[in-house]
Amino acid sequence: MDPAPAAEPRPAGRSALVIGGGLAGTTAALALADAGLRVTLVEGRPRLGGLAFSFHRSSPAGVLSVDNGQHVYLRCCTAYQWFLERVGAARLAPLQGRLDVPVLDARGRDGRRLGRLRRTALPVPLHLSASLATYPHLSLAERAQVGRAALALGRLDPEDPALDGVDFAGWLRRHGQSPRAVEALWDLVGVATLNATAADASLGLAAMVFKTGLLSRPGAADIGWARAPLGELHHTHAQRALDAAGVRTDLRTRVTAVLRTPGGRWSMATAGRPGEEPRAEADVLVLAVPQREAHALLPDGALEDPGRLLRMSTAPILNLHVIYDRTVLRRPFFAAIGSPVQWVFDRTDASGLRDAPGAGDSQYLAVSQSAAYDDIDRPVAELRARYLPELERLLPVARGARVRDFFVTRERTATFAPVPGVGLLRPSAPTDAPGLYLAGAWTATGWPATMEGAVRSGLSAARAALTGLGRPHVNPLPAAGGGTPKEAA
Repeated sequence: MDPAPAAEPRPAGRSALVIGGGLAGTTAALALADAGLRVTLVEGRPRLGGLAFSFHRSSPAGVLSVDNGQHVYLRCCTAYQWFLERVGAARLAPLQGRLDVPVLDARGRDGRRLGRLRRTALPVPLHLSASLATYPHLSLAERAQVGRAALALGRLDPEDPALDGVDFAGWLRRHGQSPRAVEALWDLVGVATLNATAADASLGLAAMVFKTGLLSRPGAADIGWARAPLGELHHTHAQRALDAAGVRTDLRTRVTAVLRTPGGRWSMATAGRPGEEPRAEADVLVLAVPQREAHALLPDGALEDPGRLLRMSTAPILNLHVIYDRTVLRRPFFAAIGSPVQWVFDRTDASGLRDAPGAGDSQYLAVSQSAAYDDIDRPVAELRARYLPELERLLPVARGARVRDFFVTRERTATFAPVPGVGLLRPSAPTDAPGLYLAGAWTATGWPATMEGAVRSGLSAARAALTGLGRPHVNPLPAAGGGTPKEAA
C-alpha cells in the first residue's frame, strides 16, 4: 500500500524522541506517530536504514547502486512485511512463490553438483519430505537422521530459558547429525539466519529459526529480497512515510547525551554547531542505536546491569562484489557447500548495471559471507585471490569471463553474536528509567539479529511506551494463529 497522505500538524499533546534511524528506530517512530504522538527522529548518518543501506559507486561498467550487504527475509517475517507495506515498498521486495534454494557442492566429480531444497504445498512436515528424500548432498542414512532431528527440534520450546545456554552443534551431535549433514543443511540455513555456525549458536535461537521458518507452516521459509537498492526501501520510502505521518526527521545529528529534565521529561545533547537552538523535551525517549552506543548514552540507573550490553559480543558479515563481462549465473541466487563461498546473488538489475551505458552484457554478483571472522580483515587482493577461483569452480562459465570490477564491503559488527547465554544479556524494551525505552535487533525480541528482529523491537518499544502513557494502541501484526490485529489497552 502507499504511505498515508501528508498529516496535518498535530495538536499539543504527548511527544516522543527516537534516537536512531535504522529499521528499529524508523518503526518505533511510525508506530508512535500512528498512535497520535508528536515524534522527532534523530539519526547521525545522512540517511535512514541503519546497517541495511545502499551507496553509489563508480565502476568501469557505470555508476552502480550498491547494497552494503545482501539482505533477505522469509514469509514468516511478518513484522518486516508490515514495515514494507507501511512505507509503501512491498512491491520492491517480493517473496518467492514457493521455497526453492539451489545448492551447489563444489566437490562433485565435474567440479560441482546441484541439489535443491524445495517445498511442496503439503502440510508440515511433509512439505519438505520430497526434497529431503532426493537431496543429493546427504546419504540415505543422513537424510533419515535429519528427519528425526527435525522432528525433535519441532518439540522444543524456543522460549525455554534452559535452551539459551546450550550450543546447537552439541545438540545436533546428540541427535545423530554427521559433520556432512551440519554443513549441507543445518549450517547452510543457520549461518545465513543466525550469523553463526552451529558450534557458536544458542540452541534457543537456532530452535526458534528452524521451528518458525521450516516447521510452522508450509510457506514460512519462502525467501524474499529487494529487487531495488535497499536505500530505496529503507531510506527513500521510509522518509516519505515518516513525512506523511508528521514525524520530524533530523539527519546528520549525532546525539552525545540523553538528559532527564527536572520535570521528568527527556531531552538530548547533540554535537551541533554553537548557538544551535535547544532540543525540545519529550515525554518518551526511544534509544534505537547499537548496544555499545546505547550503553554510552544510558543515564545512571536505567538498567540494573548496563555492563551486559558490553558483554554482548558481535559477529561480522563480509560481502564481495564481482562484475563479470558476461552472464555467468542464470539463477537469481544459489548457496554453496564444499567451498568457502556461502550465498551468491545476482544484483545486475537491482544495482542499475543492466541499464548503465558501459555495461554491455556484464553481470554483477554479490557474494554474502556470514560469520566471516577469518576473512573480515583480509586485504582486497587476498580476498580476490581466494574467492574468484572458488566462483570459477562453482560457475564454469566464469572461467572464461573477465572480471571488470571487484570490491568489498565489510560490516565488522553486523549483528550481535548469538552464542549460548546471549539471551541473559539482551534487555527488554522498558528500562528502569520512566519513559525511556530500548529498541534494536539486539534487544529481547526472541529473534536473532535480522531485519525482522529490528522491526519487532521497534514495535515492542512503541507498544511499551504507549502502555506507559496509558494510550490505546493496536498491534499491527497478526496473531499467531492468524486473524486481525488486536487493540491493546
